[in-house]
Amino acid sequence: MRRKLAAGNWKMHGLRADLAQLSALNTAHPDPAIDILICPPATLIAPACAACDGGAVQIGGQDCHARASGAFTGDLSALMLKDAGASAVIVGHSERRDAHEESSEDVRAKAKATHAAGLVAIICLGESLAQREAANTLDIIAGQLSASVPNSADATNTVIAYEPCWAIGSGLTASPEQIGEVHDFIRARLTARFGAAQAGGMRLLYGGSVKPGNAAEIFAVSNVDGALVGGASLRADDFTPIISALEAAR
Repeated sequence: MRRKLAAGNWKMHGLRADLAQLSALNTAHPDPAIDILICPPATLIAPACAACDGGAVQIGGQDCHARASGAFTGDLSALMLKDAGASAVIVGHSERRDAHEESSEDVRAKAKATHAAGLVAIICLGESLAQREAANTLDIIAGQLSASVPNSADATNTVIAYEPCWAIGSGLTASPEQIGEVHDFIRARLTARFGAAQAGGMRLLYGGSVKPGNAAEIFAVSNVDGALVGGASLRADDFTPIISALEAAR
């Protein structure tokens, strides 16, 4: 059985005062039946790890550079994130692909660096609204999956997050049928490439306006092993019902 994962991406939100939300999460879920991961801004990774010491909540990064070190002003390597206490890194988020023009090849290099550092790579995929309306979703996902996931991927170091771009921060959510089609497709492609044993252990997350009100319906969908949550992960009171819904869906 794949252990479910509730991952929160704080994006560019959070100051030291907000670390109280992590303490609240640990108090609310002292022995969860799933994995809980929060990816705060890089400035908060080390203090977040200290705040969660001994608790169930794990801490991750939101991005990393593909190189281990070098003259890359403003960037952070996967090794640096690990040194700060991170256990995972999000790579290929649609906001990085769009605003920073990251290609799937860039994402692949970052995922390889993440694996080399001994961290879990959460590799994001997703289509735009125009691509969805043109019925090109599965072609887009196939291309991103093939080009973004390195050969170093296995069940222990890789999580795939399907995040339709048109559903992120928009209030729109893909229907259960749309989510199921894509997640089943991803599982089949991973199985063809990595074999049933490894692909069967890779967790597939859905992300895109996941909220307490729709979480249970999303988690009931085939091959949905959890969620990558944005705004609803910023406050423990909002994230806790999502965690509880995922625990109930095991």
